[in-house]
Amino acid sequence: MVQPDIQSILEQYPQPKRENLIPILQAVQECCGYLSQESMIQIGNRLKLPVSKVYGVATFYNQFRFQPRGKVHCQVCRGTACHVKGSAKVLEALKQTLKIEPGQTTRDGMFSLEVVACIGACGLAPVVAINGEFHAGVTPDSIRKIIKSYAKKGGDNGGVE
Repeated sequence: MVQPDIQSILEQYPQPKRENLIPILQAVQECCGYLSQESMIQIGNRLKLPVSKVYGVATFYNQFRFQPRGKVHCQVCRGTACHVKGSAKVLEALKQTLKIEPGQTTRDGMFSLEVVACIGACGLAPVVAINGEFHAGVTPDSIRKIIKSYAKKGGDNGGVE
């Protein structure tokens, strides 16, 4: 059975073609927040494409997510200025603290982690954006404290020890 939200998106393409795949994937992600396995099956059926082809296209582009974002979404800038100022160590601290890799969400759905090429705040490097709020000049120690403060706001420790 096709989910109603996805069905309405698919109906916008009465005679869908292969070139509609990326716009459909974008619309489904916009609507649902991510691309579930079920949604990719539904898209493949509608376009008469194997699910492996749908998945292959979706995984080729880093704009697509396969897990829902957490309540607290962390974006680590890895642009040149941030890299030079130590964003790799900040990213490692986040991975250890949250016990997830970039592109993943903690089991409780509280935190998700994403690496971005450039946030556009080079003068504040290294920068981490959390739910759109910029944190400038972060260090491994400061990012752990920042994450703990977000975890407390969430009502529990969010899996953060």
